[in-house]
Amino acid sequence: MIDRQTVDKIIDAAQIVDVVGEFVTLRKTGVNYKGLCPFHDDSNPSFMVSPTKNICHCFVCGKGGTPAGFLMEHEQITYPEALRWLARKYNIEVAEKELTDEERREQGERESLFIVNEWACSWFHNTLKNDPDGVAMGKQYFRSRGIRDDIIEKFQLGYAPQNRTALYQEAMAKGYQKEYLVKTGLCMENERGVYDRFSGRAMFPWLNVSGKVVAFGGRVLDSRTKGVDQKYVNSPDSDIYHKERELYGIYQAKKAIVKEDCVFMVEGYTDVIAMHMAGIENVVANSGTALSFSQVRLLHRFTENITLLYDGDKAGINATMRSADMLLSEGMKVRMLLLPDGDDPDSFARRHSTQELKQYIEAHQQDFITYKTQLMVEGVSDPIKRSGAIDGVVKSISVIPNPILRSTYISELASRVGLREQLLINSMNGYISSDLEEKRKVREREQQRAQAGAQGEQQQPTGNESPEERPAAAAPTADFIGLHTAQEQASEVEMLLVREIIRHGEEIIYDSIEMENGQTISFNVAQYLDYDLGQDGISFSQPAYNQILAEAVAHSGEEGFKAETYFTNHPDIAISQLATRLAIDRHQLGGRFAVQPREGSLCQRVVHLVMDFRRNLLDQQLRGIQTAMRQAGDHERVMQLMQEFKEVKELRDMLARRLGCDIVS
Repeated sequence: MIDRQTVDKIIDAAQIVDVVGEFVTLRKTGVNYKGLCPFHDDSNPSFMVSPTKNICHCFVCGKGGTPAGFLMEHEQITYPEALRWLARKYNIEVAEKELTDEERREQGERESLFIVNEWACSWFHNTLKNDPDGVAMGKQYFRSRGIRDDIIEKFQLGYAPQNRTALYQEAMAKGYQKEYLVKTGLCMENERGVYDRFSGRAMFPWLNVSGKVVAFGGRVLDSRTKGVDQKYVNSPDSDIYHKERELYGIYQAKKAIVKEDCVFMVEGYTDVIAMHMAGIENVVANSGTALSFSQVRLLHRFTENITLLYDGDKAGINATMRSADMLLSEGMKVRMLLLPDGDDPDSFARRHSTQELKQYIEAHQQDFITYKTQLMVEGVSDPIKRSGAIDGVVKSISVIPNPILRSTYISELASRVGLREQLLINSMNGYISSDLEEKRKVREREQQRAQAGAQGEQQQPTGNESPEERPAAAAPTADFIGLHTAQEQASEVEMLLVREIIRHGEEIIYDSIEMENGQTISFNVAQYLDYDLGQDGISFSQPAYNQILAEAVAHSGEEGFKAETYFTNHPDIAISQLATRLAIDRHQLGGRFAVQPREGSLCQRVVHLVMDFRRNLLDQQLRGIQTAMRQAGDHERVMQLMQEFKEVKELRDMLARRLGCDIVS
């Protein structure tokens, strides 16, 4: 456990711009910052960061929070893990007791998988440096490829001994569970027992964007590659690793990507490492798999400029063509660079100095659409092949979301191929229309599946009811619609009340009030709401709202308590996100968002909101009585309900008169 004093120290040190900037490229706008939201498919920056409030928030998906809350959501980690992450970033010492075996077993499975991978990474790395076989075989392999010791440390490269059970035996001796060794893919199990997946291989750990070890790649050493089908073996998919979502080298590259506002995409581990040794660090690899939308969106958080740096052979050209349209469709600006035939980034970087490599890149990288036009169209005389090639270029242009950029490319293409621009525009519009139609069909299918699922979840008749007792499939009545509207209004007012608790819960609104027993007392916002609503046993409809009110009251007596700071830093991520959303003034974080008016003093607002909340509850009660009157089976019950309706209506009308035209909606 982390003691309260250390937690406070971490929270005080953590700066939201620093933390979010580790994962998202931020640009200053006024006193705040904005960027692409990392929590949803965002093409128009909607993720706002407020350094003054030390919180972030997305106005589309609603996610965000404090530095710790952001990390919890982004990295899918617990509150203590987020605090440890921040402590490491800000060099704050966290003294914790060693976990017992029982406590380790109680950790979540996801955390256990990370723990096992972290240990394995360290073990492989130590084996490379200190084990005689590791030095003689593993380190010798890396040195033969010109990989320096500082790069070995930077990428935590390692070696897996040839003994097929070396890692398994060591892990079991250290108290790690076989279950997690198998689930991470470090070990495999069959009828003959458990054995290591990566024995006798040079090891390349995969670190995710926050630096956690999620997987490994293992390469057979050069002396054993002859006749081997698989030079590389990679970790299988697991709860913490999905290959199509990760990029090798992203953790080591992310700061350089932001600094250079560009990323190089290569194919393999050694390509990334060779580029780093040459002084080019803004480079990642998709490691031989087809590029995915998840990987593209991960890169788009840091930059919109990408250069595809693949081999100059046919396979490299094909890989470029497969990747480029996907990148263009996500709004990336795509350049490409093909190396001389027979070279890959690894071999080319090792044979040239840093200056020569940078000069070659600068001189030979070119815009993808221009390259595709030159490769596929220019010099082709066969009319059928030429028209098909032009059509292929137009199709690539059609996926670009920016209409001005599309128009520019079309104009340049028309000039290059000698065709009328309108002809190419018509062809492009056809592709755009087809794409929109396909997306429409996909949305319709998703809606149909959602509707079918919702219908399946509805409670079905048991079969024991009489036909008269079974619910009829009729349209909602006006009374039901009215009740639903009243409930929505009540929920809206509840939210506004909770917003006042978040923003002003500790502020005094009634000072030195004399109670019936003669005692004098002061009420802050939270205490007043708790007292007023508690007089009639009224509570909020949402458990989280009630929890916020209860905790605000409980902490009101603490010196220095500030509700907004307390709740935005709450260890419950749902409460932290809710508090963040309610703490932010939309006009503070983005000019395109409406300003919510806040007229009158704090006391007036709170009192009016309480009266409006009560009035909406009474409206709901009146409609419930009306429904009960229609269903009542005898005259006496109807008369009782009519009297109850009259009394409730008098209360409702009294509140309405007091509210007048200042009713909050």
